[in-house]
Amino acid sequence: MRTVKLGIAGLGNVGCGVIDLVQRQAELRLPGRVEVVGVSARTQNRARPVDISSYRWFDDAAALAADPEVDVFVEMVGGADGSAKHAVETALKAGKPVVTANKALIAIHGQALETLAQENGVDLMFEAAVAGGVPVVRVLRDSLSGIAVTRVMGILNGTCNYLTTQMLETGRSYEDVLGEAQRLGYAEADPTLDVSGMDAAHKAAILASIAFTADLDFDKVSVNGVDAIELLDLQLADRLGLRIKLITEGLLTDAGVVCRVAPMALPVDHPLARIDGALNTVRVEGDPLGAVTLTGPGAGAGPTASAIMGDVAKLFTPTARSPFGRAAHHKVRQFVDGEQDERGAFFLRVKLTDKSGALASLTEALAGHNVSVNRLLQESADESGASPVAIVSHACTRGEMDAAATKVAGLETIIGAPQVIPIDLAV
Repeated sequence: MRTVKLGIAGLGNVGCGVIDLVQRQAELRLPGRVEVVGVSARTQNRARPVDISSYRWFDDAAALAADPEVDVFVEMVGGADGSAKHAVETALKAGKPVVTANKALIAIHGQALETLAQENGVDLMFEAAVAGGVPVVRVLRDSLSGIAVTRVMGILNGTCNYLTTQMLETGRSYEDVLGEAQRLGYAEADPTLDVSGMDAAHKAAILASIAFTADLDFDKVSVNGVDAIELLDLQLADRLGLRIKLITEGLLTDAGVVCRVAPMALPVDHPLARIDGALNTVRVEGDPLGAVTLTGPGAGAGPTASAIMGDVAKLFTPTARSPFGRAAHHKVRQFVDGEQDERGAFFLRVKLTDKSGALASLTEALAGHNVSVNRLLQESADESGASPVAIVSHACTRGEMDAAATKVAGLETIIGAPQVIPIDLAV
């Protein structure tokens, strides 16, 4: 029986989760034996939930990656640059396969690392970098290679999904639910990477590159988070039969690949509208399949460690194929900026002054930019004199809606900034 010897860099929750799986591998269905021969982390002497005393310690992750005893280098240091990037490059140059959970590293340097892996005839595996325990990378790259993908969309940040779910269910504010999420460990002490949409954007870029054989260009990814979403938005959307979720999207257009992350309003019967709490989900659309949706736990030590071990298991029979599934005969596409002439419906929320003619001025401003009203919901004025209004538009271009929202924001009858959220009608 073959033994694969691991060097593990990064001993946070996920790294310790991987070691825990190695230490009880008799319960798993691995095709051979896995052995940890060395570990590395920022601090050696700290309390951890697993015993690492029998493993060689390395202060330098790159030295661990280059060690001749290591067959496979497992990187969970994190970060797009610095020691993580240097260690991964060192392992690949030394002819060692790499397994990583580092989404930022792959999203920003994935193309260069792919070239380095292929030059040295080794595998670069990153299933754990996207959607944790949901095996979407391998499914998209391998199992769905026989379809022409037109769109990949998903919910890829459990923190944001937990926030919007709990706000709507409990009626509490964004700040209140975020504080609870931090206390429960669902959100980091500094949640910026999650709530800004940046964490989901790294994952979206990786999936779009695989789905469309596109050169990664993270600068072209449009990123908006949930930090501007109010409880009022969620409640009004709910009354109109919509759920607001942070959605990642990769879309094939005539110009190239559009990749973005932003809040989106989904009809309640939309497959992604039903995904609540900290779950992750990915929906792949293409010909001749139609659509398929994969859902599961997307974060935490258990799901992510299981994805790491899945990649390690694959390396018992290495293939050294392109990490992104591309071949020389494939048409390579480019990431492009989103197009202002894309058509769709929109959810618009404003707060009107409680004055005669305020609603008429709003609809006139919209009509002036070819935005017509499909459905309208107006609440009574609150104690501040603001009357919330929610509108579902008929189909218009993004450029028309943006121009209309700018006009609306300048009206004397408007309090605060309008909220504009695209609606996805695909079911």
